[in-house]
Amino acid sequence: MSALRRKFGDDYQVVTTSSSGSGFHQQQAAAAAPRRKRQRFVDKNGRCNVQHGNLGSETSRYLSDLFTTLVDLKWRWNLFIFILTYTVAWLFMASMWWLIAYMRGDLNRAHDDNYTPCVANVYNFPSAFLFFIETEATIGYGYRYITDKCPEGIILFLFQSILGSIVDAFLIGCMFIKMSQPKKRAETLMFSEHAVISMRDGKLTLMFRVGNLRNSHMVSAQIRCKLLKSRQTPEGEFLPLDQLELDVGFSTGADQLFLVSPLTICHVIDAKSPFYDLSQRSMQTEQFEIVVILEGIVETTGE
Repeated sequence: MSALRRKFGDDYQVVTTSSSGSGFHQQQAAAAAPRRKRQRFVDKNGRCNVQHGNLGSETSRYLSDLFTTLVDLKWRWNLFIFILTYTVAWLFMASMWWLIAYMRGDLNRAHDDNYTPCVANVYNFPSAFLFFIETEATIGYGYRYITDKCPEGIILFLFQSILGSIVDAFLIGCMFIKMSQPKKRAETLMFSEHAVISMRDGKLTLMFRVGNLRNSHMVSAQIRCKLLKSRQTPEGEFLPLDQLELDVGFSTGADQLFLVSPLTICHVIDAKSPFYDLSQRSMQTEQFEIVVILEGIVETTGE
């Protein structure tokens, strides 16, 4: 009896042979070890799997560009910051109005008809909070109002107007830009599940397809391809993520797409191609990744 072990990619197959009389009986058992999934540098949804490390004062760098940091956050954090900022600002300003009324003694003489308070009909903190909301939202019910006997209230009112405008411009602008980002537009741009290598026009060609599901066109659509792989320089330096450009028609203008129907994108494997020295067997075992970048302007939004 003899055992033959054959390797097919990452899977192993054991073939056992035994002799019985003049015939041979073969039994095959395939190993059930699953093929390990490679970790991608760029996911199918376009998210890069990169984590930065050993960077000094990384948090302060993000905070220095606070607006872009807020836009890049996930929606749940944006909504949390939106609600938290408005809540804190409202409670702070309502506390300032209540503090003025408390220091002037308006809370104890609110029902005195012969006394002119800073803000009419403010008896406690809830009424001060309602006055702030009515003023900030320009509701103006007319029941609570500032009198001319309170210069500190007028100054606080001016400060409240300026602060409210700044907070509104910052947060609403952040939410508007986040909603108008064309990331979801990519959901209707379809790429082929697999890329193939075959002969086209007498040349060995790497090909994949891309299509637009919407009727609205992509203006000035352009496609680029990057090959990511590690290599070692003649000087001995190891480059873990070396980026090489794959020519998909830059010299002929074929990279400028008129995306009204699905198109086949071609990269000719010639002497200038990074795949020229790879055989079929080595291409199956080589560690590399192809990233396709499609850029364009959405016709309906201009994004």
